[in-house]
Amino acid sequence: MLSRLRFRRLLRWTLILLALALIVLYLALPLVYGFYATRSARATVGAPPAGFEAVRLTTDDDVSLAAWYAPPRNGTAIVLLHGSGNSRDAVRAHAEMLARSGFGVLALDLRGHGESGGDINRLGWQGTQDVGAAVRYLQTHEEVRVIGGLGLSVGGEILLGAASEHPALHALVSEGATYRSLDEFEALPEHRGFLNSLQIRVMSLAVMLFGGGRPSTPILSSITAAPDTPLLLIAAGNESDEIAYNKVFAAAVSPRAEVWVVPGAGHTQGLSRAPEDYERRVIEFFEEALLGAQ
Repeated sequence: MLSRLRFRRLLRWTLILLALALIVLYLALPLVYGFYATRSARATVGAPPAGFEAVRLTTDDDVSLAAWYAPPRNGTAIVLLHGSGNSRDAVRAHAEMLARSGFGVLALDLRGHGESGGDINRLGWQGTQDVGAAVRYLQTHEEVRVIGGLGLSVGGEILLGAASEHPALHALVSEGATYRSLDEFEALPEHRGFLNSLQIRVMSLAVMLFGGGRPSTPILSSITAAPDTPLLLIAAGNESDEIAYNKVFAAAVSPRAEVWVVPGAGHTQGLSRAPEDYERRVIEFFEEALLGAQ
């Protein structure tokens, strides 16, 4: 009788702990991240790199964006976007790399980041509007004849998601892209199904409830609707999800997309882990895709 009572108590506490674990995993953690995704990432940004000037842009919904701009020497300019929670300081080395090869560069602080105004969404759902402001800014400069884009992490996801709405982006390099929303999360077959996607469902709902807006055009829908845009997709060798997602993206628009997996690299470590190879691949890609487009 005593052993049966102990067993029932053990079973009861096991079920309670299991229920608590499921609540934390599928409800509490996604809600916390949804709240975090709408918290400001504003910060002071350092002085511009040599040859750059600090400028400001305005989006079509009247958000003021801070940026660095360097004019091109070859008629082409690159919209450069940082990752979630960062600022243009985080892509300083990428800006200098592009400028060394004669490309113009417009490096933005996304809304709610760095020294830009506006409400933040760390998933980048409003990023298409920020890209639109960058494209319009560059189109007002006579020295810019062709425009491309390079983005890291969320910055890369934003550019891929903006490709269909901003065809003036003639070539895109994305490093570390995976997903920003439920539609993008389910691009991998193993992520489909209600339970597999429950966390991202709760997180997305939380982001909307906390004022983060609504998800933008999914990456796959965007890149397939931009049939003339070549893509260089860079994935970290130590990040299996990055490799899987970027292979799915490339397969959807083959043969105009190439996936480069950087051996031994973590998330967005391509330039730091393989600087010479990274610079060569990115510059050659933009030269082939953009200089000919002039």
